Amino acid sequence: MEICGIADGQMGKSGDLKFGRRNSSALWIGHVGNKLPRIRRKIFELFFYTHYLYVLFIIFYILHVGFAYFCIVLPGFYLFLIDRYLRLLQSQQRVCLVSARVLPCQAVELNFSKSPGLCYNPTSSMFINMPGISKLEWHPFTITSNCNTDPEKLSVVIKTEGSWSHKLYHKLSVSSPPPDRLEASIEGPYGPASAHFLRHDTLVMVSGGSGITPFISILRELLFSSIGSCRRNPPQVLLITAFKKSVDLTMLDLLLPASATTDDVSRLHLRIEAYVTRQIEPATTTDDQNPCRTMWFKPSAADAPISAILGSNSWLWLGVIISSSFLIFLVLIGILTQYYIYPIDHNTEMRFSYTSRSALNVLFMCISIAMAASAAFVWNKKQSGKEMRQKIQNLDMPTSMASPGQVVSSCYDVDDRELESLPHQSLAQNTTVHYGQRPNLKKLILECEGSSIGVIVSGPKKMRQEVAAICSSSEADDLHFESISFSW
Repeated sequence: MEICGIADGQMGKSGDLKFGRRNSSALWIGHVGNKLPRIRRKIFELFFYTHYLYVLFIIFYILHVGFAYFCIVLPGFYLFLIDRYLRLLQSQQRVCLVSARVLPCQAVELNFSKSPGLCYNPTSSMFINMPGISKLEWHPFTITSNCNTDPEKLSVVIKTEGSWSHKLYHKLSVSSPPPDRLEASIEGPYGPASAHFLRHDTLVMVSGGSGITPFISILRELLFSSIGSCRRNPPQVLLITAFKKSVDLTMLDLLLPASATTDDVSRLHLRIEAYVTRQIEPATTTDDQNPCRTMWFKPSAADAPISAILGSNSWLWLGVIISSSFLIFLVLIGILTQYYIYPIDHNTEMRFSYTSRSALNVLFMCISIAMAASAAFVWNKKQSGKEMRQKIQNLDMPTSMASPGQVVSSCYDVDDRELESLPHQSLAQNTTVHYGQRPNLKKLILECEGSSIGVIVSGPKKMRQEVAAICSSSEADDLHFESISFSW
């Protein structure tokens, strides 16, 4: 189950979290979903895809009222069509999946190659489709990497909660021999416009289970802001996280990038209070416990790095698409009127039906958008495709890897942890693990000091409600509450 901080989230039928594609149907899904939660959660695939019937609604609406009345909502609908077609073009590309890290807590970290020019903010998310698991299902996951500290890599963490994620985990951990390549397509990233949490001098992050996922990108952004040219003082950070089992504590290993140094970590002023609720003592390592391992995949010439659909100057290209497509639309309508409709009507009476006129207008509108957007997409793809694909082919693989897809490292091996032992040791020194108890959130939050304290919670509904009640109580002072929700 993955966490994503956008408001139009839905729960998949199998437990995997899904989010609306940022189209107009999201409002309808939310309205009906609040009234029929059982349908929304149990048979989500049927629930979600039936809402795409809005396409038929729009078509019949235009045929009924005519294109002249439809012009009232034309600006919004026109922008929606452009956005939807661009996302369709992006989803048809195969992206380069470089490696996968299988954690013993039945979680998988997928590492994709990305263009250095692609920028996104912490807590962003993207949709992932893997044809080898399901050709139709798209699932959103929080991006855990940071575009500043990881300029050429984009990572997501997937916790096995539903049927789709279980199939992925089984494919990577059980299949023999392991796959040498996994096909994947993406849409996104989507995310907030700014990193607003940097305005606080104290930051409290409360998570439950896989709710820690969005905090990984936040911590890496704080790490970046404290080094390099930024050199700004990061806030004091308190991370309160709760897990069911001690094996889930391995999720904490993902908090820091592999390139972090001890000096970098010390700048974060980070304190972690981890709670294991269903065990009263640490679990002993057994031989049958799945080790943490990294798998590298063979790149394909058809794979491309994740990049912005319209390149680095996306806003400029978007303006070009809007203006040029509308100009093409007007030209086509003018040609239609002058050389087809006018000879029929002779400018005296309306012999040419409104229905036919409306249908042709909609057809020309779709054609003009497809022409302009496709031209911009192909142009940007040609500009960046050759250089980036050559870069993928030259990726350095570990010398210990005998073949693509083979396990090359283990979290329990000394060699694998040698380069990153110092930052992880520093992280372990700032971590306190409590077994057999739940966190006293009220005590921990109200003890924090600072002129501006930001409280961000990501986890189950009851946890979010409890933290919200604490922040709104009369005992709280200067607490700024924010919830990252994955269900509604």
